[in-house]
Amino acid sequence: MNATPQPMTAQLRQWILEQAAAGRPAPELIDAMQRSGWREEVAVNAVQQVLRQQLEQTAEQQGLPPASAVPEPALAGAPLFIDLGDRQVSVLMNLARPRVVLFGNLLAPEECQALIDAARPRLARSLTVATATGGEEINADRTSNGMFFQRGESPLVQRLEQRIARLLNWPLENGEGLQVLHYRPGAQYKPHYDYFDPQEPGTASILRRGGQRVATLVMYLNDPLQGGGTTFPEAFLEIGPRQGNAVFFSYERPHPSTGTLHGGAPVIAGEKWIATKWLRQGEFK
Repeated sequence: MNATPQPMTAQLRQWILEQAAAGRPAPELIDAMQRSGWREEVAVNAVQQVLRQQLEQTAEQQGLPPASAVPEPALAGAPLFIDLGDRQVSVLMNLARPRVVLFGNLLAPEECQALIDAARPRLARSLTVATATGGEEINADRTSNGMFFQRGESPLVQRLEQRIARLLNWPLENGEGLQVLHYRPGAQYKPHYDYFDPQEPGTASILRRGGQRVATLVMYLNDPLQGGGTTFPEAFLEIGPRQGNAVFFSYERPHPSTGTLHGGAPVIAGEKWIATKWLRQGEFK
């Protein structure tokens, strides 16, 4: 490779593919390119472009569902903070595959408490979407209580929705209503995917409200005493719930190949409050 930045070439593409096939992770490839004189943003874009194209080719060969656009925070250049106008949010972790980003200070303590106070009187046993019918059902894998705010229901909800839309570069109207969940000791949500299974008979009616889910943002409203982390079993990753922080993950196709199997680990001591925002392909109605 040249010691100066250059456009994508067949040789560079082949080198990236060979290194990836040998098991070298993307950050190592980017570091190697930077040591050879490439600017960081050029190296990142090149590696992402080649690996994404390769992934799409492999997915097509395997007959996987087509990929769609997904929300993506502005993380080019590896910023430590993202300025959202009304708040400066920390970037605490950035994982490429599966696509997982941990943000710090997304919500102020008083915003967290205000969401809890507004949600508490409206809590009921949490339901899951029943893709077999297109409705909702009680699921033994999910033992929390929860409720949904209507989009734009209050000034607080409006402010948070605008902040999330700016953070994730995704239209506000493509978001479902904000959901608040309460987990007592022993409560959990066993590993699952957030997209709607395209093979299920009820999925078609669900998709009419805004298309597939393509990303999730889980915001932590309090600090449990013990347990309650968000787990990604296939990535051997667990995010500790800390008040004001939020974990984002996206899934470009409704298929396990996205690696976004995740769950809410059991609360061992104390209680856990979270707010979840699901993002759709199109306007959620």
